[in-house]
Amino acid sequence: MTLIPILGDQLSLTLSSLRGSERATSRILMMEVAEETTYVRHHKQKIAYILSAMRHHAALLRANGWTVEYVALDDPENSGSFTGEIARAVERLNPDRIVVTEAGEWRVQAMLEAWQTLFGIPVEIRADDRFLASHAEFDAWAEGRKALRMEFFYRDMRRKTGLLMDGDQPIGGQWNFDHDNRKPAKADLIMPRPLAFAPDAITRDVLALVAARFADHPGTLDGFSWAVTRDDALAQQVHFLHHALAQFGDYQDAMLTGEPHLWHSILSPYLNSGLLDPLDLCRAVAERYAAGKVPLNAAEGFIRQIIGWREYVRGIYWREGPDYASRNFLEAHRPLPAFYWTGETDMHCMAQAIGQTLSLAHAHHIQRLMVTGNFALLIGADPRQVHEWYLEVYIDAYEWVELPNTLGMSQFGDGGLLASKPYAASGAYIDRMSDYCRSCRYDVKQRIGPDACPFNALYWDFLARNEAKLGRNQRLAMPYRNWAKMDDAVKRDLRASAKAFLDSLDAGPSGG
Repeated sequence: MTLIPILGDQLSLTLSSLRGSERATSRILMMEVAEETTYVRHHKQKIAYILSAMRHHAALLRANGWTVEYVALDDPENSGSFTGEIARAVERLNPDRIVVTEAGEWRVQAMLEAWQTLFGIPVEIRADDRFLASHAEFDAWAEGRKALRMEFFYRDMRRKTGLLMDGDQPIGGQWNFDHDNRKPAKADLIMPRPLAFAPDAITRDVLALVAARFADHPGTLDGFSWAVTRDDALAQQVHFLHHALAQFGDYQDAMLTGEPHLWHSILSPYLNSGLLDPLDLCRAVAERYAAGKVPLNAAEGFIRQIIGWREYVRGIYWREGPDYASRNFLEAHRPLPAFYWTGETDMHCMAQAIGQTLSLAHAHHIQRLMVTGNFALLIGADPRQVHEWYLEVYIDAYEWVELPNTLGMSQFGDGGLLASKPYAASGAYIDRMSDYCRSCRYDVKQRIGPDACPFNALYWDFLARNEAKLGRNQRLAMPYRNWAKMDDAVKRDLRASAKAFLDSLDAGPSGG
């Protein structure tokens, strides 16, 4: 008999570990374990989503003829860990072998690799071929390169898939239309709304369990409306393709007060847990373009996020290894301010991004990179603590995708392996791409003083205190030239204003 463990981010009927196995001689094991819900304090909705999606997937597997052994979180016999549950299953079922698809994170992969020695039976760990690029393929691409820039990897993925290609050339004559995708949105535009799914009996049971057991975790369960089945995730995919994709490109960087979704797909939780197939989604996007339903900049911009960026950060994560999380190139050690867990701050942009994160377990990529991430970078927050916060609060956050995005791109903790420059910006960027500044008690036009937007002085202070490490970065040449031209008194005022703000953060409580 073959034991096939399926993890919470492996909710795909096409999973490699299922292939070639006979239903009559196999047992699937699905496990809700305390260790996975508490290694960081995951958002309540994130835990509820994963547990409900797992329970619904178990039902789908059974409907497809598989025998599923399911261990619920509140099972009194639950050992609390994957390895503990494998041990119980081995004793209970006496399998001849274990077949499992590789884990998405180093921490869990180490558990899988220890099972053969621990249990004395063969363990076959199969590649996760839901991704386009294998670990070996990414490593071969990266080998010998001085800089691992996503753009060049993305071009190889376009060639491999044939998406938006005309022979060996990109449709439209260029690979990347990002310069067309930076338009601010207007509040009077009619926004598409993602579908909302009413919790069924299974989800209601999970919500009650999470409310009772994880009351001290971030976020709220109020209004939980995520898809938890493949059918509902597919319905959300179709809804996005028909109602939001056409303007996704133009407005993917825009931010508006009270509009958490705009034209974003809200599909990343379903891609990362396995309910949706990334390549199928990208093919559907390309078909919409080919049918004349969406412009090229929208189709290309979305496909780049999936076969370019998503695949690229996974490659970086596995290539760099477990010590990646400890890198701190800028030697930043400030704790995150307490308002990251409450949203209670006078900075309207931060209150909006954090507030919707706590309410929905979701914020789009510019809110993450250029608001909450930018602020953490400017104040010199410890990148590991920033990484753990992002891993906690976002429903789509698994370490393989979240860590490179946060520590590498957002916090420049890897010193430029992933990003060619730190994504640091003053309040002017937020003002240009959002309406947040209009409702803020701070004045984005002022650079110093108690009423000035804190991002402004913090930006120059960030450059000044990191000049020894960043001063030769070619992409920062202009800001550093501007800094050098400033009068010494202006420099002192900017740094004094930044210090006063940082001192106010130090005076308040920090952490969760």
